[in-house]
Amino acid sequence: VPQHVWRINLDTPEEAHQNLSFGAADRWWEQTDLTKLILASNKLQSLSEDVKLLPALTVLDVHDNQLTSLPSALGQLENLQKLDVSHNKLGSVPEELTQLPHLKSLLLHHNELTHLPEGFGQLVNLEELDLSNNHLTDIPTSFALLVNLVRLNLACNQLKSLPADISAMKSLRQLDCSKNYLETVPSEIATMASLEQLYLRRNKLRSLPEFPSCKLLKELHAGENQIETLNAENLKHLNSLSVLELRDNKIKSVPDEITLLQKLERLDLANNDISRLPYTLGNLSQLKFLALEGNPLRTIRRDLLQKGTQELLKYLRSKIQDDVPSPAGEPPPTAMTLPSQARVNMHAITSLKLLEYSEKQAAVIPDEMFDAVRSHPVTTANFSKNQLSEVPPRIVELKDSVCDVNLGFNRISSVSLELCVLHKLTHLDIRNNFLTSLPEEMEALARLQIINLSFNRFKAFPSVLYRMGALETILLSNNQVGSIDPVQLKSMDKLGTLDLQNNDLLQVPPELGNCSTLR
Repeated sequence: VPQHVWRINLDTPEEAHQNLSFGAADRWWEQTDLTKLILASNKLQSLSEDVKLLPALTVLDVHDNQLTSLPSALGQLENLQKLDVSHNKLGSVPEELTQLPHLKSLLLHHNELTHLPEGFGQLVNLEELDLSNNHLTDIPTSFALLVNLVRLNLACNQLKSLPADISAMKSLRQLDCSKNYLETVPSEIATMASLEQLYLRRNKLRSLPEFPSCKLLKELHAGENQIETLNAENLKHLNSLSVLELRDNKIKSVPDEITLLQKLERLDLANNDISRLPYTLGNLSQLKFLALEGNPLRTIRRDLLQKGTQELLKYLRSKIQDDVPSPAGEPPPTAMTLPSQARVNMHAITSLKLLEYSEKQAAVIPDEMFDAVRSHPVTTANFSKNQLSEVPPRIVELKDSVCDVNLGFNRISSVSLELCVLHKLTHLDIRNNFLTSLPEEMEALARLQIINLSFNRFKAFPSVLYRMGALETILLSNNQVGSIDPVQLKSMDKLGTLDLQNNDLLQVPPELGNCSTLR
């Protein structure tokens, strides 16, 4: 740092010697002492002890330099409120730094600190402390004295534990301990009444603490740990929680008490070992995002997971009644046993209203399947995973009852007009076929809410879709679609989900921002 920077308060400006006709604005003898000095993003390897010649400094910013140490004279800057020494190469912090009575913000992230001075707790006015991305293995117990601290960032260090005294930080709202080696969290954390955001991602936690006093906690991030159980006790006090992120753990089940979290907006349980969900999850009225992929869910079909959060919640709500056990004494209904050679499952047709002929590698659907449903209306037809080269012509016979048709994983290259007369259709799945276009006659499917056209050969967005006003979900991933028309999309006032990943779009039209129904 040039020497005259340190002496700026002491030296008379050079102009004073040359120019004696001062205007009122530049009378150097009325100059006040320097209060802010910003030396960021230079190549400084050291700071001079002469920093003490600037006692009025309130802000000193030397981030992004090559400092390996700090001058002890910093301790004399008693007016300093903000010190930013982040992104340097500091191995330690001088003890004198802890004598700054008015310091409110201390940024030390991205250095090479292995320890902190024991007297750290003397910085009693500190409100923001960032120590992330260092090599700290522990925290001084005097941290407990930082009662005005609001934000504490300890992420990306080598901490194996947190001192229980941390709970004395009564003003703490945000605590980030991501990417450390924590195996437990002190139970005292449960008494931190001001805590709003707690980040514990990427540690070695096997369980979550209970949070009886954390009534204000809004976000809890604990993904990428080894958490196996989620107890009612962990959750039941968190009435303000809006984000619960537990992805990439080993959680086996979700307690029914999760429905107590009535303010929950985001729930991420991806990549766990969850096999069943409480259907009452559907009653979380604020939930906008629910991630469940990568779980061995037995009760939920995989295609349902791809339809988005709202569809999933609708499905869970529809199941709440079914969950009620039947009164004792009534034997459970048994499926009719049929001779094994019979291909037609009459039980499925009569009680489930399902016509199924899938995974048979068949080139056509046998007539006996359609003959069997003449007197029994079916709502679902599943002909997926065969070798069909066209939509079965006799599907037209189901037109007065069928709502859900699955023709996925076949070899169909065009949609026939027979499909276009199924006027009750709400779900149509034709993924993994050879389609390149859709007929304009599909406009007649006025009730169609969900269409899955993924993994086909569309080069353009099928224009007929723009005119199908009931569509809520269009899945068109893994095609070769080159463009979309956001103006026509905007008129689709029910469309909540549009999936165009893995296509040939060169740009995302900014007008998509006007399609306000997209969730």
